[in-house]
Amino acid sequence: MPVTGKRAGRQLVSILPQLSVRGGLAALDFYRAAFGAEVVYQVGGTAENPSVVAELSVDGAGFWVADESPEHANFSPESVGGSTTRMLLIVSDPQATIERAVLAGATLVYPAIQEHGWLLGRVHDPFGHHWEIGKPLVAWPPGRAGHAPGFPAAPGFPAAAG
Repeated sequence: MPVTGKRAGRQLVSILPQLSVRGGLAALDFYRAAFGAEVVYQVGGTAENPSVVAELSVDGAGFWVADESPEHANFSPESVGGSTTRMLLIVSDPQATIERAVLAGATLVYPAIQEHGWLLGRVHDPFGHHWEIGKPLVAWPPGRAGHAPGFPAAPGFPAAAG
């Protein structure tokens, strides 16, 4: 499995999610096929060390994948009965990415539709994680009030300044 040099841009502060899975090598294969992910760093996945920890990149957006390790309180969605996090993958062609993910083995939750200033759909990957796949249709974030055109600001959110 080739490791690339395509790393997410690093700032002084950044957040990179780590997805816990059962079957790390299969997960790497799925994310490559579904999203065009590239492995930029990998430990394990060998006969001597089958457990995988890897950093992946989708066009420079990074995330980590690791085999679950209950002894370290690191559980996959399969172990806890569902995921506590949804991933949001922003791409130029959400529908094509959703179709590619489904062909790779994801389950369609809902197709890309326009709402709240986004074109957004969702898939459930074979490892228990939900991915919202979309793109903003308006300049984001929309306006100073922090809400899409035609939608009221959330309670307690300051109104737009003149």
